[in-house]
Amino acid sequence: MAMNMHDRALRCLAMREHSRTELARKLGPLGTEDEVNAELDRLVELGLLSDARFAEAFVRTKARRFGATRLRSELAQRGVSAALIGEAIEESCGDSELARARDVYRRKFATTPADAREWAKQARFLQGRGFSTDIIRRVLKEQPGDEPA
Repeated sequence: MAMNMHDRALRCLAMREHSRTELARKLGPLGTEDEVNAELDRLVELGLLSDARFAEAFVRTKARRFGATRLRSELAQRGVSAALIGEAIEESCGDSELARARDVYRRKFATTPADAREWAKQARFLQGRGFSTDIIRRVLKEQPGDEPA
């Protein structure tokens, strides 16, 4: 049985929040661009589709594992505006970037880097997770027990 566009949209939104861009991509094969945009506008009016809500949920679920740079990049790829990205990161992450970097670091590495090669490896890992150079330096300079309580 063929699923109509509205049913498909509701099924997608029932599983998790989606950005408008993501949902447009998923609904694209079911109609013309105008039909898809009309359906998306209807969902926004009904309060079922919200880029702001999507950004908040995305940051809330991913912030424990990723830095602000990576979160910004991934949200931008999903079509969320820079203003909404900034609000979601500020609201969910606030001043905790260093604390989150420490937590990610501790879960991955048991010891501080012993030499330059190991330091570079650990720095690349944190950079890949989206933490800034300043945060990475601070985390890797700390010795176990140095961090504030």
